[in-house]
Amino acid sequence: MLRSRLRPRSAPLRVAAALAATVLVAAGCAAGGGGGASADDPGSGRGSGSGGAAGTSADGSGGAGLDSDAGELADLAEQLAQGEDGVVSGTGGQRGPSGKKSDADARVGSEVVIGSDISWPQCPRGMGIPEKRSQGMPMPLPDAEFVIVGLTNGPGFTPNPCLADQVDWVLDHRLLVAAYAVASYPDAATVDAYGDQGPFPAATKIGRLKNVGYQQARFNVGSMGAAGLQTPIVWIDVEPVPDFPWSADPIANAAVVEGLARGYADAGYEIGVYSTPSLWQGVVGDLSLGVPEWRAAGQTSAAEALSRCGADWSIQGGDAVLGQWVEDRRDRNLTCPGVESDLVTWFHQP
Repeated sequence: MLRSRLRPRSAPLRVAAALAATVLVAAGCAAGGGGGASADDPGSGRGSGSGGAAGTSADGSGGAGLDSDAGELADLAEQLAQGEDGVVSGTGGQRGPSGKKSDADARVGSEVVIGSDISWPQCPRGMGIPEKRSQGMPMPLPDAEFVIVGLTNGPGFTPNPCLADQVDWVLDHRLLVAAYAVASYPDAATVDAYGDQGPFPAATKIGRLKNVGYQQARFNVGSMGAAGLQTPIVWIDVEPVPDFPWSADPIANAAVVEGLARGYADAGYEIGVYSTPSLWQGVVGDLSLGVPEWRAAGQTSAAEALSRCGADWSIQGGDAVLGQWVEDRRDRNLTCPGVESDLVTWFHQP
């Protein structure tokens, strides 16, 4: 497995550290503790301030044509998997306190590297913006070799309220780390605030939307810097965002995503996209960035997540890097074939 290749560490020590961290996280949740920074300090990555992403879409559509009340991507992916995509759901395994090899490892092969992703739902309960209060969801299992940390509290311009604490948790566990951020459509006030700030022409609607996306990326880069999060890549999460709907115009939506991509690239990061083919098409139409892909399988299984690495599940023409499934209230991930030999391309090693 990965850790034996990069930094030898005995299984008993690894399990003991994970159990200790679980106790600490549980204690923090019980105490209602958080990052400690004030809510009016969004640049720290610990506050809960909003950048004005809520409200009516800039074009006044309110997101018609998309289900604005849909659940998070895992639920949507599960519906697709069990419906139009014809996937049979299953159950995955996990490594318990004994440190035994997980069922996920056994089903998908020894060369697959297992990891997880976390964000605002894993913060101590009650943090964040009113629409996205944190839930105190469980942290990754001991079999995780990498963690991808979410930068936002749902929509753009809202930081993950416990980002710095989550980064510290990952570093304390000596896990490989990367970052992702949800993309969202701006309301009219946000377009007014940021539409003329960026590299794109501000005289057109599309140019202004691209500039807003560019500023979303800059905001998230600032959050990473404040939290001490290093990563070679930022994954752009494209999906319907409950309470913060996309517009009915996929060209306008695509402009925001293109601006985000440019913002991360100008800051020196590689980019990838996280979605499913159906959700991507529903939000941005036939936009193709040709970048690497992290593919969601919903509440299915490790085997199904691995199958998403196949060509039939291409989102926008990029190479498959990761597959994700949901199990026991956790987002679980695995590397696609061949990625295990080039992990430094996709993760920072503390």
